[in-house]
Amino acid sequence: FGFWNWVGGRYSVDSAVGLPLVPTLGPANFADFLAGFHALDRHFVTAEPAQNVPLLMGLLNVWYVNFFKATSHAILPYAQYLHRFAAYLQQLTMESNGKGVRLDGSPVTTETGEVFWGEPGTNGQHAFYQLIHQGTQLIPADFIAVANPAHPLTDGGVDVHELFLANYFAQTKALAFGKTAEEVRAEGTPEAIVSARVFKGNRPTTSIIAPALTPSVVGQLIALYEHITFVQGSIWGVDSFDQWGVELGKQLALQIAPAVAGDAAALEAQDPSTQNLVGYYLRHRS
Repeated sequence: FGFWNWVGGRYSVDSAVGLPLVPTLGPANFADFLAGFHALDRHFVTAEPAQNVPLLMGLLNVWYVNFFKATSHAILPYAQYLHRFAAYLQQLTMESNGKGVRLDGSPVTTETGEVFWGEPGTNGQHAFYQLIHQGTQLIPADFIAVANPAHPLTDGGVDVHELFLANYFAQTKALAFGKTAEEVRAEGTPEAIVSARVFKGNRPTTSIIAPALTPSVVGQLIALYEHITFVQGSIWGVDSFDQWGVELGKQLALQIAPAVAGDAAALEAQDPSTQNLVGYYLRHRS
């Protein structure tokens, strides 16, 4: 199965490259997956700007990066099957917009790109949410949830998914509205630690919630972030479809490989730092 040479790997899952998913998901589910892409594509092309979700989210991301100096963006899914979604978006977004020159070859004059990162649900709450809530950096965050879990789970008669979603709603509320010193004092908190328990709020979040995590919804989510990435790249004037930073590393790896294999001349041709690193490896290789 062929596909166009202008389809980059990070944009290719809904091309012929994605056909290996068919034996795993089944033809009907794969068709639903593609339908999700198509629905979001049509929305991006036809929706008015004020209702165009990828356009609005892309504009917000540019706003956060260029006017509020945000350097990273958190992806926080409250759906376990999306536990690798942030990692997927890392390549899509950072490989696309991590550029220092415009399409015409001139250097950019603004910041471009953000570090995308994240973990699912309560894993993140007990790891890095502290930085998002009370740190000095502005970190926009996208919260993703579904109304119906893939596998309902109860514990002692309690619907675990409902508790999970209570955390989803609570986090976005806390980030939006925070907690004032007066509210902290009203809880009887000693004055010496009041300031440590104040939350400024006004931390930007976007909440995405779907009825269930169907193949169509996954397709829509991927397409959503593809178009967000395109919007940002278009405003910055960069080429969101090349990745020369990746290519340089590949080229240098081919040059260094003979040195790693013990070729003295190839090692001598390297810069001093690389010589020392490869030399250490050669001396300690078993």
